[in-house]
Amino acid sequence: MREIIFDTETTGLDSRMDRIIEIGGVELLNHFPTGRTIHIYINPGDQKVHPDALAVHGITDEFLKDKKPFSAVVEEIIEFFGDARWIAHNATFDMGFVNAELARLGIPPILPERVVDTLSLARRKHPMGPNSLDALCRRYGIDNSHRTKHGALLDSELLAEVYIEMIGGRQTALGLNVAVTSGAGDAETVLEEAVDIGLERPRPLAPRLSEAEAQAHDALIAALGSKGIWARYDRPN
Repeated sequence: MREIIFDTETTGLDSRMDRIIEIGGVELLNHFPTGRTIHIYINPGDQKVHPDALAVHGITDEFLKDKKPFSAVVEEIIEFFGDARWIAHNATFDMGFVNAELARLGIPPILPERVVDTLSLARRKHPMGPNSLDALCRRYGIDNSHRTKHGALLDSELLAEVYIEMIGGRQTALGLNVAVTSGAGDAETVLEEAVDIGLERPRPLAPRLSEAEAQAHDALIAALGSKGIWARYDRPN
C-alpha cells in the first residue's frame, strides 16, 4: 500500500482566496518510508502572505517571487501522489487548499475516500489530547527540537514518524496491517491488526502446559458446570 504524508503552507487561512506557497510530502510503502520526497515552493501570484501566516512559516513574498505558479507544478504534484492515499494532520485544511487550487485549473478534486486525517486518528486514539503535531512528537518520543517554524517537508517527515507510531510503530514489520477509512472531515478511523503474516511453522510448538496443570484446568472447568463459558472452548495446549 502506498501513502503520501504531506503538508502545505499557505498565504493565509481562507482557501477561497489564499494560495498554497509550499507543499512537501514523504512516500510510505507498506507504512515504511521509501526515501522519496517532494518539496516545492509556489508563487501565489498577486496574493500576498498574511503577517499571521508569515509568523508561522517565515516564507516571504520576496522569497516566492521567482518560484513557479501552481499551474506549472501541478503535474509534478499529481504524478508524485499518483494513486496513493493523501495523509495530513488536520487534512480538512490542507485538502481545502489543494482542491481549491485544482478547481482553479479545472482539475477534478481529490475525493474524500483517498484522504486520511491524522488529527482525527489522534483524537480517537488519545481523546484527552493534546494532539498537535508537537504534542504527538513529545508523546511518541520523536525529536522535533529543530522545528522552530512550520515547514511543509519537515512537518511531513515528523508526521510520518508520528503516523507510523500511531498505527503500531515498528510492529508493522511483524504483520500489522492498517486499514483507514477517513475523509478529510470524517473522524471514522478503523485500525485492523492482521496477525497472519503468511508464515507457517514447519512443526507445531510443544505443549506449554504440564500434565498437572492440564488436569487442574479440566477440574476447574468441570466445577463450573456445563453452562460455564469456558466449557465452549477446547483445553489450551
